[in-house]
Amino acid sequence: MKKNLGVIFGGMSTENEVSVESAKSILKNLDKDKYIIYPIFISKEGEWFKTNIEGTKQDKIENVFKYLQKLEVVFPVLHGLYGEDGTIQGVLELLKIPYVGCKVLSSCVGMDKVYTKVIFKKAGLNQAKYQYIRKYKNKYIYVDEQFNEKILELKEATEKIVENLGLPVFVKPSQSGSSVGINKAKTKEELEKYIKYAEQFDNKILVESQIVGREVECAVLGNEEVVASAIGEVKSAEDFYSYDAKYNNQESYTEIPAQLPKEISKEIRNQAIKAYKSIDGKGLSRVDFFVEEKTSKIYINEINTMPGFTNISMYPKLFQESGITYKELLNKLINLALEIR
Repeated sequence: MKKNLGVIFGGMSTENEVSVESAKSILKNLDKDKYIIYPIFISKEGEWFKTNIEGTKQDKIENVFKYLQKLEVVFPVLHGLYGEDGTIQGVLELLKIPYVGCKVLSSCVGMDKVYTKVIFKKAGLNQAKYQYIRKYKNKYIYVDEQFNEKILELKEATEKIVENLGLPVFVKPSQSGSSVGINKAKTKEELEKYIKYAEQFDNKILVESQIVGREVECAVLGNEEVVASAIGEVKSAEDFYSYDAKYNNQESYTEIPAQLPKEISKEIRNQAIKAYKSIDGKGLSRVDFFVEEKTSKIYINEINTMPGFTNISMYPKLFQESGITYKELLNKLINLALEIR
């Protein structure tokens, strides 16, 4: 008996286009003998449309809840805000529809880079030193390690950050994916400029010290019994793996498997599972790390609770290297969603 499977993509985040590309790959590879597929597109304006598998025909859904209630399971292929942050997960929980991926809490925490850092610290995972601020009217709220707050001018906030972290630093919107809004600041002037740029995407801004080393990624799969994939290494054609380096620069590439000593690869897999469990992950995630150049020390960078599924995305490629085909991976993810009722 075929199951009614909804595939939701697009969304109101800056990653709408990436989500569409992910969905194209997923829709092409889903097992048509197992599922009756209902592709659903959400526009950047938040309007919902039923569409065909090619995404060419679109009819507006007037009653979203009623339309969703015909579905037996949903694959929310949504990246970033309003999709990967617990919002769509909350809607599906209210409707009691099983769905692929992390639940409300882990999606929410995983989306917010600052709060994942708080949890990773509790889990004993090495991280780059960081500070964060929040935009408040025309000033900034500086938050220290004990969550004490102080309202400062931008210049005062940057002075404090440089005093604690030094330079260079990476400036990131706390809730943005696909490296959107991220910049590397080498001077105080650049730091001020990039904070103002990052606040276009989120009022909470994370600033991290630089780790000089190799950027590697590990995919995880499972609910309670979690497996980790082979390790992949990002070979960025630019100074760091920015949005352009990731999606537009043809000279960027990934090396799978990463050429690392066996004990380091094993430790990265262990830490990936630990990070995933620490946020109560379910279904899938991709966990990103740095391996420091001089010491080979492993530093966790971030977790992505709905990683990309495009034809160049790391998550499916890492499991392909581990012996699970793209189609098998999709079936496993849907079965994991149906386990949780």
